[in-house]
Amino acid sequence: MIKTKTFYLTDTGQVRTHNEDSVTILKNINNEYLLIVADGMGGHRKGEVASALTVAHLGKRFTESSSVGTKLDAINWLNDNVNEINKEIIDYGEKNENSKGLGTTLVAAIVTGEFIIICNIGDSSGYAMKNGKLHKVTKPHTLVNLLVDAGNLTEEEAKNHPKKNVLMRALGAADKCEVDMFDVDNDSEAILLCSDGLTNMLTDEQIERVLLEDSLTTEEKVIKLIKKCNARGGNDNISVAYLVRESGDIR
Repeated sequence: MIKTKTFYLTDTGQVRTHNEDSVTILKNINNEYLLIVADGMGGHRKGEVASALTVAHLGKRFTESSSVGTKLDAINWLNDNVNEINKEIIDYGEKNENSKGLGTTLVAAIVTGEFIIICNIGDSSGYAMKNGKLHKVTKPHTLVNLLVDAGNLTEEEAKNHPKKNVLMRALGAADKCEVDMFDVDNDSEAILLCSDGLTNMLTDEQIERVLLEDSLTTEEKVIKLIKKCNARGGNDNISVAYLVRESGDIR
C-alpha cells in the first residue's frame, strides 16, 4: 500500500518586507491530493491578494468535490478553474484602483492513485522525483527562456541575465489565459512545487541532494531547502509544497 506524506511552507526571505506567495496542500475524501504554489506580483501588497485568491478558489473547488474524476476530467477541471481565477483577478484589479497590474504565477499538481498532472503559468516550478533522480517538469514562461529556446541565449547566459524575471505569462496579465499541462509518470516517488525564490538560490542538483538525505524527514527537507536559500541571501519569498509516496514507512 502506498503511503503519502506531505509538507508545505512559505518564508518571506531575508530581503522582502512581506510575503506575496501563497501555498497549500489539500486532500479530498477520495485520497486525492492538490498541491498549489502561487507567487504574487503587483506591488502595494496586491501580489499577495492575487496569490491568495488563486489558492482560495482552487482549494474551495477541490474540497467541494469528492473526486476530480479521470485524468481528462482533472485536466479540464484545472483549465476551467484557472480561467475562472484569471477573470477573478482581472475583475479585482478593475474594481480596485490601487490594484492595477496585480497578478500571480501558478504551479499546481493533482496526485491520485491513477495519475499525476502538473500545470503551470509563469515561472514557479514543478518537479518529479523518479528512481532517485529529480526531474524538472515545467518550463518557465519568461522572456529569457524564450530567447534560450530560440537559440539567442545560452543556458549559462540566461542565469544572470538582467531580464531573467520578466514574465511572458501570468494569471491576471491578459484576458486569455494559457496554462501548460504535464502528464507525469504515476510511479514518481515525490512531487515538489516551488516559487522562484527557491530556484533562483539553489540549483536542481542542490535541491535533489537535500531531498535524497535519508536522515531527514519530509518536513525537515523542506525546512532545510528554505534555510539554504536564506543562507545564500534569501532575496525573494520562498515557498515549497512537497509530497512523498512510498510503499514502506515514511519519516
